[in-house]
Amino acid sequence: MPTALPPPSPAHGRRIAAGPADLPSAISGPRVRRAAASDLDELVALEQRSFSSDRLSRAQYRRHLDSDSALVLVASANHHLFLGSAVLFFRKRSAVARLYSLATAPEARGQGVGAALLAAVADAARRRGSRALKLEVRTDNAAAIRLYERHGFRRIGRYARYYEDGADAWRYEQTLD
Repeated sequence: MPTALPPPSPAHGRRIAAGPADLPSAISGPRVRRAAASDLDELVALEQRSFSSDRLSRAQYRRHLDSDSALVLVASANHHLFLGSAVLFFRKRSAVARLYSLATAPEARGQGVGAALLAAVADAARRRGSRALKLEVRTDNAAAIRLYERHGFRRIGRYARYYEDGADAWRYEQTLD
């Protein structure tokens, strides 16, 4: 699956979505933390707001939150305003971690949330002993591609018709120090 702004990620259940006026102080330094089971409703809601297809389901999030081979992170302005999320996978006996999903709330895009999540993902992968991080991103997702390239990812391949709507994906990799 992807890991840019297309596939998996969430927002909030029955909350009022933050407007741009709510964001300036929040975005000045989003807090990134490991997601908890209590975040499930907000994760699913963010996923719905962030992606039009290739979404993670509630069951998938529940499984990832309970898995030793997955790490779900959330970026927030406070505990009640999710700005983004990331899902990272680890394989036993592999030095390569996979960024499966990176989502940023539409109203928070371009304000450092993705960069904060990427830094946290890289740190978590290093702590788990990973030497590289891989991901896929839609070939038409220019904003995500710029973000990944700015953060040291290099293009290593392409998957034809990777997404459920038939869109292609670029494969990217970052070497971790």
